[in-house]
Amino acid sequence: MGDLARRLTGPGVTAAALAVAVTLVSAPSEQASPPADFGRSAGRSAAAPDRPVQVGAARSPSPVDDSAAPVRVLVRSVGLDARVSPVGVTEAGDMAVPPDPGVAGWYRFGPAPGSAHGSAALVGHVDGDTGELGEFASLYDVRPGDRVEVRRAGAEPAGYRIVARSTVPRDAIPASAFRRGGPPVLTLITCAPPFVPEDGGYQANLVVTAEPAGG
Repeated sequence: MGDLARRLTGPGVTAAALAVAVTLVSAPSEQASPPADFGRSAGRSAAAPDRPVQVGAARSPSPVDDSAAPVRVLVRSVGLDARVSPVGVTEAGDMAVPPDPGVAGWYRFGPAPGSAHGSAALVGHVDGDTGELGEFASLYDVRPGDRVEVRRAGAEPAGYRIVARSTVPRDAIPASAFRRGGPPVLTLITCAPPFVPEDGGYQANLVVTAEPAGG
């Protein structure tokens, strides 16, 4: 998504803009696949700033145990296969995102996939500045029950089943996406349309939630 890396907070956000448009994947999607303007470089503003994902309280994070750090994420039903690289935060307290649209970033100051508690967050670009679609563009085709496999260093793969997909304004990624406590989930995040070059690019994010699956 050449633009998941944009700040997800800012002044002048109206109440209407903050309303979350939630789409459970169990319901039919009007736009299951990336629209035509995904993957295009024409019309992009080269000067449009990259604004990283805001992770709120993680301005002074402490790392969690990454002895079983993720190295690859796969959703075979939609052809997603991405390498995973650990990422941290910027000086502004924003989440860093790998520049390569073929690589997902694992928020290493939160739980790792396979952890018994909290939300393990993986983020990736939907496309790149050249117009090439990223691996996380495939998230637009996921359905309930689709299996997610996260391969880990020094541990068996962690398996999940997708349960929900939400589209939220870029200023409104839920804090729960980065929580350390509570039931274990895997949270996958990428950009979503509309794409407005004069306003920094993509205006929304796709948030996919998956729960642990045995076997």
